[in-house]
Amino acid sequence: MAACRSSFLCIALTTILIMNFSSLPSQAQLSGETFYALSCPTALTIISTNVNLAVLTDLRMAASLIRLHFHDCFVQGCDASVLLDDTPTMIGEKTSIFNVNSLRGFDVIDRIKSQLESICAGVVSCADIVAVAARDASVSVGGPTWTVNLGRRDSLTASKTLADSNLPRFTDSLQQLTDSFASKGLTQRDMVSLSGSHTVGQAHCATFRDRVNSNTSDIDPTFASNLRVGLPCPADGSGDTNLAPLDLVTPNTFDNSFFRNLRDRKGLLQSDQILFSGGATDSIVNEYVNNALTFSSDFAAAMVKMGQISPLTGAAGEIRSFCNVVN
Repeated sequence: MAACRSSFLCIALTTILIMNFSSLPSQAQLSGETFYALSCPTALTIISTNVNLAVLTDLRMAASLIRLHFHDCFVQGCDASVLLDDTPTMIGEKTSIFNVNSLRGFDVIDRIKSQLESICAGVVSCADIVAVAARDASVSVGGPTWTVNLGRRDSLTASKTLADSNLPRFTDSLQQLTDSFASKGLTQRDMVSLSGSHTVGQAHCATFRDRVNSNTSDIDPTFASNLRVGLPCPADGSGDTNLAPLDLVTPNTFDNSFFRNLRDRKGLLQSDQILFSGGATDSIVNEYVNNALTFSSDFAAAMVKMGQISPLTGAAGEIRSFCNVVN
């Protein structure tokens, strides 16, 4: 820039530049895993200890905590909005059609938060607890680990409407799933690797009844028959809350057998099987079938990426004292 001709002109130009830069959107930045090293040095140990105990008590909890993080980040970003209870002026995400009577792990997060508040009150956010708990849950069942960037703050609001519209559906087509993940900055490869978390956990009969009773060409007939009769999950609409493992082979171990199931037409959910149905993601599924280490590496990278969706940082939001209510 050419030299200013007067001090008044310099001041005017500087003011304009400051105003222009300040109007640009800022990208929230998280810090490394040492974020609480001074303010709450035992935070990560407390989270890990509680997650391990919860999974030891209930093996399903590993999948539930991973899913809780996913359902948080896909609605308003990774801000612990999913943990908020309804109020007279706000209908939260817990009653979304994708969460009600199925999303779990709230008690584990509350227990961790209570312990952290007793030693370092107002320091560790609920959003960070959810993110770290998901990582520790993966490790607890033999899955990969990753560095969790920290510094998230907690939202002041939640939205059932956004949860109903933002979370992927188990009936979605490949294109609908791709678009849903792309809207959060995630690629098809991210989508397939994150779907691999279904190597652990269970699903309600209501989410796969149509699939196992359809007798379509994309489902193994013996697999479908066993699910219709063994649970049961019949076509008459009964047994909605009956559970079946998302991975019948190794339901409590984080491995790549989920992708072998897809190749063998034994995906429990339509939104899983669609990943191997003659489309663009078939090659990724085959790659994960043939190389478990590649899947683990991709899953870890995708979880880091997902955990950085629109976090609240700095002075935004708050650090809740209780995860289910704002301060």
